Amino acid sequence: MNALLRFAPLLLLLPGIAAPAHAEDAQAVVEASFHYYRGDTSVGTVDMTVHRPEWERVFTIKAWTKGEDRSLIRILGPPKDRGNGTLKKGPEMWMYNPKVNRVIKVPPSMMSQSWMGSDFSNNDLAKSDSLIKDYNHEIVGTGSHEGKKVYVIESHPMPRAPVVWGKQRLRIREDHIFLEETFFDQDMEPVKTMSAGDIRMMGGKLFPATWKMQKADAEGEYTLLEYREIAFDVEIPAGTFTLSNLRTPER
Repeated sequence: MNALLRFAPLLLLLPGIAAPAHAEDAQAVVEASFHYYRGDTSVGTVDMTVHRPEWERVFTIKAWTKGEDRSLIRILGPPKDRGNGTLKKGPEMWMYNPKVNRVIKVPPSMMSQSWMGSDFSNNDLAKSDSLIKDYNHEIVGTGSHEGKKVYVIESHPMPRAPVVWGKQRLRIREDHIFLEETFFDQDMEPVKTMSAGDIRMMGGKLFPATWKMQKADAEGEYTLLEYREIAFDVEIPAGTFTLSNLRTPER
C-alpha cells in the first residue's frame, strides 16, 4: 500500500558499485527495489495506525497492485470507514466514498495530500512510480544493515517534474530491501521519514512487515503500517483496476 503505502520482483542483476558511482547504477538500484516491493502483482492486508498525542485511529486496508502504476486500496474497517477506496492507473487517481456513493478524480496537485488523515500521502500509499520516472538518482555513500551492504542514494527531481519534494534520500539494501526514505522540502529541510522494520519472510521472500512514517518536526505524530499478509505474483481479475470495481464493497 500507500499505506500505503506502499505499496515489487523483477530480479535485476545489480552492477558492482564503488564510490563515486555512475547515475545509471543508482537508477538500477532504485528500480530493482521498487519492483521487488511490488512484484508483477501483489495483494496484501495491512493495519494502519494513525497516532497523535491526543488520539489514535486504526484502519484495516486491503491493497492490490499490478505493474508499476496500478493500485487499488480499499478500507475494510472500522465499519464507519468501510468501503472507502482509492484507485490509481498511470498518472490518474480516483477516490470513492460510499456514504455519498460518489467517485472523485484526484487532481495531480492533491497527490501529495494526506490519505485519510495519515502521514502517508496518496502517492506514498499507492507506491507510485514517480520515484523512478521523475527523479535522477545518485549514490552518495554506503553502509551496512544486518551484514548486508546498504546504498545511500539522493534523488533530485528532473526539470519540470510534477513533484513537491526538493529531494529524497534513500537507504536501499543490496538485496533490494527498501530501508528508509526521507523527504525534503524545497529548502532542503527534512519533512518526514519512512522507515522499514521487522524484515522477515512474507509472501515467499524477505519483506518489511512494518513501515513507519514519522514527521520531522512532530515527535509524537506518526503513522504505522503493519502487514497481516501479502502475496506476490498472483493472478488478479481483469476488472480489478476499474472505476466500477472501486465502487464495490470488496472482492
